[in-house]
Amino acid sequence: MRKASKVLTVIVFIFLYVPIIILAIASFNSGADIALFKGFTLSRYAELFRDASLLELVRNSFIIAILSTVIATILGTAAALGITRMGKKLRALILGMTNIPMTNPDIVTGVSLALMFAFTGTILKLNSILGFWTLLIAHVTFNLPYVILNVMPRFAQMDPNLTDAALDLGCTPVKAFFKVTLHELMPGVIAGALMSFTMSLDDFVISYFVTGSGFVTLPVEIYNYTKKPIHPKVYALFTLMFLVLLLLMILMNVLEARKGNKKEKIHLPGMDFGGSV
Repeated sequence: MRKASKVLTVIVFIFLYVPIIILAIASFNSGADIALFKGFTLSRYAELFRDASLLELVRNSFIIAILSTVIATILGTAAALGITRMGKKLRALILGMTNIPMTNPDIVTGVSLALMFAFTGTILKLNSILGFWTLLIAHVTFNLPYVILNVMPRFAQMDPNLTDAALDLGCTPVKAFFKVTLHELMPGVIAGALMSFTMSLDDFVISYFVTGSGFVTLPVEIYNYTKKPIHPKVYALFTLMFLVLLLLMILMNVLEARKGNKKEKIHLPGMDFGGSV
């Protein structure tokens, strides 16, 4: 049974990563045919960095990913703080509602947001409401649950006496939050932010329904590329994006491992709360 599980795991990894490996190899191929490797070249990457239109799409994707990550991280951390202070039944209800956007199919979320924006545009009498702001709101919406669910476990693991000790040592509630509570929550906050960034950077389905012609992200534009022969420089772009996302996921897993292995230790005398006794 154990041997069969290992074989099945290998097969799954082959299906997952062989297409990506082929794509990466094709980005270094001097020939136009992806099935025939004629020679090694970096010209595809040079062409990529000379293409202003593609770089603009990459810039748009990073702008949306960074802004939505920052906003979702702030709102999600605040929401997690509020949820932990709710009653048991209400907290369970809110957490159940938080899980819905993650289990909901992307196409349903995308169509729902598009209809909501269209309805808002009708009320405001705007001919074209879809654009940068609708895209940003949509990305913040589907990123919020990931931040909340990464920060909530840190609240459960945190010793509530730490904040009380900070207050006793002279901290104001705001200062105690930033110097103690946020410090303890930081691994979960960073993990949630990294997950939000990766989800936002490569999102296509939801973005397709809420974006306008004035502001287009890379995944949406790449969809149009599939209707015609793809230029090899796009392979180079895909390879670079995969490497960026891979590094982010490795970083997130390292943070999760450190969070799991870290033992909770409280050293009240050595903690600097910035206040006086």
